[in-house]
Amino acid sequence: MNIVTTFEEARAARRGVVALVPTMGYFHEGHLSLIRSARTGADTVLVSLFVNPLQFGEDEDLDRYPRDLDRDASLADDAGADVLFAPPVETMYPVDPATRVTVGSLTDHLCGPYRPGHFEGVATVVVKLFAGLQPDLALFGRKDAQQLAMLRRLAVDLSFPVRVIGRPIVRERDGLALSSRNVYLSADQRRSALALSRGLARSAMAALDGERSATALESIVETECDQTPGVDMQYVQLVDAQTVQPIPELDRDAFLAVAALVGTTRLIDNVHFWLDEGKLTYELGERLDRATILGGN
Repeated sequence: MNIVTTFEEARAARRGVVALVPTMGYFHEGHLSLIRSARTGADTVLVSLFVNPLQFGEDEDLDRYPRDLDRDASLADDAGADVLFAPPVETMYPVDPATRVTVGSLTDHLCGPYRPGHFEGVATVVVKLFAGLQPDLALFGRKDAQQLAMLRRLAVDLSFPVRVIGRPIVRERDGLALSSRNVYLSADQRRSALALSRGLARSAMAALDGERSATALESIVETECDQTPGVDMQYVQLVDAQTVQPIPELDRDAFLAVAALVGTTRLIDNVHFWLDEGKLTYELGERLDRATILGGN
């Protein structure tokens, strides 16, 4: 695997069909699952690793976000990456960018009000990656469901010749959605954090049993979080899978998303629903059968 720091070096390493896996590093099995999936459909698997300052708010964790380039390089190599693009800030933003990218109403709900400027920062850096690296495929995890919907729309609206692919959430053995920020959680906070996935699982089962009311499905998750000490829920909402607009009932492809503070750590999670000729299916993701490389359960 080659490690490069400039767009020119990354483009020079391209061969055939190129799949991009954009990341901020400190890899867990979710990232590695994306790399392995990319390996099955591409000649060149290009992993970007950049902690993007534009997507962090003033009081967020940019300075303490976990970083370990040597660790990540080894994991990416083992997972099948061909190129690791790890640019310094000066490469990505040689001057303070006057151009920012917004994706309208798709960011108005869910995380948008709680993280002003976040999605603008994500959209701007991804546009730079698409333009500078010119991938044919780009793979993202469904844990960041709002981000995935936004980036799909961005690629269409700006006519990028890239197919944006969503892959299932990867969960720890006990159901906690994998996140690099899980390393911030104490043992007690980690147990409390399981309320998010428990609530979503119970809501999904209620939907399979015929419940279609958004209010009822959201209430199941809200109750689970409210009854769990240490969980400060920010939102739970059922939204259209493409537009990310709230919907009153589960009558189309959608996802039910939740965000909460556990201690000072902000966690997000979701369950996706698909309707095909009236038949409902859902996806909570894939559980590991072993302890995570992040050191959790």
